[in-house]
Amino acid sequence: MNCFKKILAGAAVAAAAFTASAKPSVLQIAQHINDSTIVFPESVETDTHKMMQNWYIQTYTALDQNADSRPDVEVSDEELIKRLGAIPTTIEMPYNSVVRQYIDLYTQRRRSLVETMLGMSLYYMPIFEEALERQGLPHELKYLPIIESALDPDAVSRAGATGLWQLMLPTARGLGMEVNTLVDERRDPIRSTEAATRFLRQLYDIYGDWSLAIAAYNCGPGNVNKALRRAGASENNPEKKDFWAIYPYLPRETRGYVPGFIAATYVMTYYNKHNISPALAKRPILTDSVHVNRRVHFQQIADVLQIPVEQLKILNPQYRQQVIPGDIREYSLVLPANQIYSYIISEDAIVGHDSDRYARREIVEPASETSPATVSDASSQQGEWVTTEQVRYHTVKKGETMASIAQRYGVTLWSLKQANGNISKPRRGQKLKVVTSKRVFKPSETPAQPAPDDQLLVKNDASAPVPGGNTEAAVAETPGASEATQPAATEPASAKSAASDNVASSFQTSRSKQQQAQTAKAATTKKAQAAKKKKNTKKKKNTTKTVTVKPGDSLSRIAKRNGTTVKELQRLNGKKGNNLQPGDKIRVK
Repeated sequence: MNCFKKILAGAAVAAAAFTASAKPSVLQIAQHINDSTIVFPESVETDTHKMMQNWYIQTYTALDQNADSRPDVEVSDEELIKRLGAIPTTIEMPYNSVVRQYIDLYTQRRRSLVETMLGMSLYYMPIFEEALERQGLPHELKYLPIIESALDPDAVSRAGATGLWQLMLPTARGLGMEVNTLVDERRDPIRSTEAATRFLRQLYDIYGDWSLAIAAYNCGPGNVNKALRRAGASENNPEKKDFWAIYPYLPRETRGYVPGFIAATYVMTYYNKHNISPALAKRPILTDSVHVNRRVHFQQIADVLQIPVEQLKILNPQYRQQVIPGDIREYSLVLPANQIYSYIISEDAIVGHDSDRYARREIVEPASETSPATVSDASSQQGEWVTTEQVRYHTVKKGETMASIAQRYGVTLWSLKQANGNISKPRRGQKLKVVTSKRVFKPSETPAQPAPDDQLLVKNDASAPVPGGNTEAAVAETPGASEATQPAATEPASAKSAASDNVASSFQTSRSKQQQAQTAKAATTKKAQAAKKKKNTKKKKNTTKTVTVKPGDSLSRIAKRNGTTVKELQRLNGKKGNNLQPGDKIRVK
């Protein structure tokens, strides 16, 4: 903002040096301008066919399909000069060969473009006039967007200027406009018009001349000041402080800008004199706005209020992703006037409609590789990715096209046409078949797990007779012993004696019976553990398992999870790289 103010301040200082008390009529200079290298603005290249697909044009206006075929009416230079002089404005409208080139362009080669712009003007011109009136500016400035954007709010120039008024990003931000991924107020007809009229007021305050102010709007105050200096404009040479005097020193694109504005003003005023029929209004579109302080998608509004998404896009082009981020701050939504009350009473239903699809998550806990509680079904080791198809039917509403319906359901235009016999233009009320597909992870049934190896150990010493007859004490010392494994209290003494003799014969008789029991227990446990280790090692060496690659998996992750190495995985699976896709099968030892 400060940088923008400095630019304007610098321009004001430079222009002040050229203030003059009087200057000759601009016609004396302008009538002799002849430029064979004129560069027409990008707006004259606007695709007329694309503009005619505009929802507003199709719904609210009636176009003359023979606009280009009807001949223009020949008009003399004298008549053109007379008509320009009759336009009631404080902005001078001089005539010369450059202005004539622009008039011929609009009235001869681009007649259908003029007709379409006349149709769009029914909606946009009242917005422009109201803003110009508030700033105290000439109403004829409403025709600047004709040469800037051809009244297309989504127009973007090769240099990046955007919107009806073709504002560059630094200029827009300097004027306090919001431009980000979701919202671009340069596309907002109301906000951009307010900003553009403020900018024009600032430029006129600097130069005191509308031709120079309009030129500065196009190429910036710096280029205009440079041209003034090169032309020799000063207090002693005031006649040089004029657009037509500095014409050869301006950028080529700007040289045709003021003549283009004059021609646009002429054509929009005298189109009927050239046999051009405007796009007539079928019915007026009455709009109003409502404040939105919740996040909502255009499709949610369209579904609940039963209005076309294309209408919302035309009325609210500033929302670049069709999302109103009302959860960040309050925004304005333009709707047909008869839908305002419906939106207010249905806001909860609109926000809640299909919320799983459009809601933005605020808190997300990432999945953990080590915590089973946070792993979804799709993260299961066993399973596969499968594609499922869902068939639904859509009833065509007024204004909907195959492209808009395909976009709504997230399918391709080709697939939608294929499912409905390759039709191109659906009829209102027609039912269309919509086939959507989705990839889902289908886990396999978990195989029965074998009993833990711990249960395969040799029987515990607690179930064997203990020397010394203290069977109960030995059982109590054995972990995991239960009442069911305790020997009966009525066991005969002879059995105890025989068992004692058998155990004693295996060990040195000098040890105590208690030591003998402990030693036998330790030896048996150690032998069992060694057998288990040997068994597991043999199993690991000789067996492999197959795991299914999960989203986000890599060979290093799988190797770490399964206690192996990347090289081993590559060897087992014949892979040289690390490229994996969800659903792939990987062998692991």
